[in-house]
Amino acid sequence: MRILHLADRLTDRGGAYAWLLGLLDSLAVDHEVRLAVGEADFRVDAPCPVDVRPGLEARTEAPVDLDDIVGDFAPDVVHVHSVVNPSVLEWAARRTGTLLTVQDHRFFCPTRGKWTLAGEVCRRPMTRELCASCFEDPAYFREVHALTERRLLAARRMPLTVLSRYMREELVAAGVPPRGVHVVPPFVHGLDPGAAPSGPPCVLFVGRLVEAKGARDALEAWLRSGVELPLVLAGTGPLRSEIEARAGGSEGPGVEVLGWVERHRLSGVYRRARALLLPSRWQEPFGIVGLEALHFGVPVVAWVAGGIEEWHPGPGLVPWGDVEGLARALGDAVHRRVTLPPRFDREEAVGRLMALYGRVGVLHDAR
Repeated sequence: MRILHLADRLTDRGGAYAWLLGLLDSLAVDHEVRLAVGEADFRVDAPCPVDVRPGLEARTEAPVDLDDIVGDFAPDVVHVHSVVNPSVLEWAARRTGTLLTVQDHRFFCPTRGKWTLAGEVCRRPMTRELCASCFEDPAYFREVHALTERRLLAARRMPLTVLSRYMREELVAAGVPPRGVHVVPPFVHGLDPGAAPSGPPCVLFVGRLVEAKGARDALEAWLRSGVELPLVLAGTGPLRSEIEARAGGSEGPGVEVLGWVERHRLSGVYRRARALLLPSRWQEPFGIVGLEALHFGVPVVAWVAGGIEEWHPGPGLVPWGDVEGLARALGDAVHRRVTLPPRFDREEAVGRLMALYGRVGVLHDAR
């Protein structure tokens, strides 16, 4: 089978891109695979030919010419990942033989990921009146809402895959036909459970240092927990200086901010961890860093947010927004080891996708 993948960029920074690289690696063994991206970090090895097409990375409307790639490669299936340029999505929706993976909320939520300006979880479908309350700039709201509606309209016209039941439910609530949304859970790629620890034991946070990812809440829970292990943050972002300043004034084992950690070094960081903190304020589409931690036997202390409870084994899962509960759970978790849930494996995920590719390819051949 010939499969053309479209993505906004080639990188290994972030769960969606690690998932894509793992998928490409698996498919390239038995199939002809090609990748087109808007931007490419060529320090990242892709197991297939890569075309750079500026505009695929655009968040707003931008022209992208893809017809020549399709004409030369003649794919049986075009699989679209992490592309939010509405022009590309509308091009894909006009084709047969196309599949779209929706990785985040930008198809059904114009704001911060089902987390409101008032600091509450949003459980209602997108409407103009509802979503306007999460914006302080009316002109910006109109622009972002219109983009989100265009993406959603295009998505309704294609078969979709998502990583969690949570994402499926959100898309269905937004008007996507239920039969058109398929859950394909991810697998862990590019990490080595046998790696040596890169330092002494710690409590770990992996992700961007932003409010939506709960970086402040992770620090607060660690401070309250009394756990005599350092807090290590693998990531960077606008809250970095604030976290370092606050942690510098605290007593105890200390805080270490590593900045962005390259994928090949991340295994050693996970091997240090006695617990992972995952207090996401936005509603996680899946939360793959938690799955990666479980891959190393590391317990995950998390809030119930989005798709997290679909893979979380239970102990260490606390209600959304409960910092004190997070601190108590952290104290318990550092003495526990866990096992990766068996259903999140490469073979199952690739098998589900190949079955979908077969159906999409049949539609393509029937044109």
